[in-house]
Amino acid sequence: MRVTFDSRTDPFNRRAFFRDRRDQVQSVLRWTLILVPTAALIGTLCAAFLGSLDAATRARFDHPWLLYLLPLGGAAIALLYHRLGRSVEAGNNLIVEQIHEPGGGGVPLRMAPLVFLGTIATHLFGGSAGREGTAVQLGGSIASAVAGLFRLDAAGVRILLMAGVAAGFGAVFGTPLAGAVFALEVLAVGRIETTHLLPCLLAALVGDWTCHAWGIHHTPYHIVTPAAGGGALLVAPLLLAKAALAGVLFGLAGLAFAEANHVLGGFLKARLPYGPARAALGGVLVIALVWIVGTRGYLGLGVWSAIPGDPTIAGFFTGPVDPWSWALKMLFTVVTLSAGFKGGEVTPLFFIGAALGNALGGLLGAPIDLFAGLGFVAVFAGAANTPLACTIMGIELFGATHAVPITVACFVAYLCSGHNGIYLSQYIAVPKRASRLSAGAATLREARAARRTRSAGSISA
Repeated sequence: MRVTFDSRTDPFNRRAFFRDRRDQVQSVLRWTLILVPTAALIGTLCAAFLGSLDAATRARFDHPWLLYLLPLGGAAIALLYHRLGRSVEAGNNLIVEQIHEPGGGGVPLRMAPLVFLGTIATHLFGGSAGREGTAVQLGGSIASAVAGLFRLDAAGVRILLMAGVAAGFGAVFGTPLAGAVFALEVLAVGRIETTHLLPCLLAALVGDWTCHAWGIHHTPYHIVTPAAGGGALLVAPLLLAKAALAGVLFGLAGLAFAEANHVLGGFLKARLPYGPARAALGGVLVIALVWIVGTRGYLGLGVWSAIPGDPTIAGFFTGPVDPWSWALKMLFTVVTLSAGFKGGEVTPLFFIGAALGNALGGLLGAPIDLFAGLGFVAVFAGAANTPLACTIMGIELFGATHAVPITVACFVAYLCSGHNGIYLSQYIAVPKRASRLSAGAATLREARAARRTRSAGSISA
């Protein structure tokens, strides 16, 4: 006897079920064909960028006189943006805004070459900046161009932009899991769009694999101190309490870094509206800081140095205790970025966090390498409001042995950094705490403006 199914009488509705599965397979194949070559291109560009950045850094060490061209180099970068890049000056914030509300011209493709050249010039002449901003902007601009090529709708543009951010972040740091989560978590405080995790993870993995395929290797960092209690989940209460206390200070450091950037950047723009003049002044200030502190150790990325005795990120994991390098690196970086030099904030935040962790480890009688690792990721967690991505990054970089103190430090830092951050376009989805100063604000920019308005009102009263 032949059995037939009628969708009107079959409660399971098999036809609809198999039709949905077919549509899902087609969607997966379509997105795979779009995402894989896009992420591979972004990974290739990140590899070229990292290779160029390393060459520029070596040239700066080989030719110390290049530092004195920093004002001229900064003015040239700013002039290039003034003439060709006014639409992309918002950088990472522009990408976050386009993910929230795709439209207009999208993320202009010119962002990629401009930020590439601008960042290399910054590091060649000695500016203190990072590299994540360049990778994220490379990923976002390429993804936006591909979305236009395939004429994707608004929902498709959002997915591809997030995937582009994930690919750039994962490739430049060699942390694809953190890259995928960062692309989802950076959009809104307190909320992660897990719906798009798989495309972001695919893009981050392909970007990272492609970058490695070009022969790029990332600096390894090691925490040799064994886990307290002999296991990953058995952590001595005292050590955990110290990690939480350090997390408070890591969060405050992230807050101080973000707010100092916004305040000094706004002050310089108000006093010197012309970008090239502002960058030239910033170059002069950086040179003056070098003469005042008597070292060039706070220029560039700070990942490594050709000069023995210079503070470096790797050095903070081994000692000796360095009490003030975190503050000096913050000062150099804030001046550089506020003046309009290009790069990013994350690698300097790694330096600041590792240096602060080193200092706190000595002060609290805790393992220096462990607390340098905690600061490495936790200050970034507080400044970027991405505690989960930073926790995963810590596990990817240092292993799961210290997953518990890493988690505690990152989430405590996130809670203590307030409604502020380096990405003011972030939405406030779930407030960290009830506050009159941030009530009703949709973004961190609006929350910050509300605080400033209330503070001005209190002073005038």
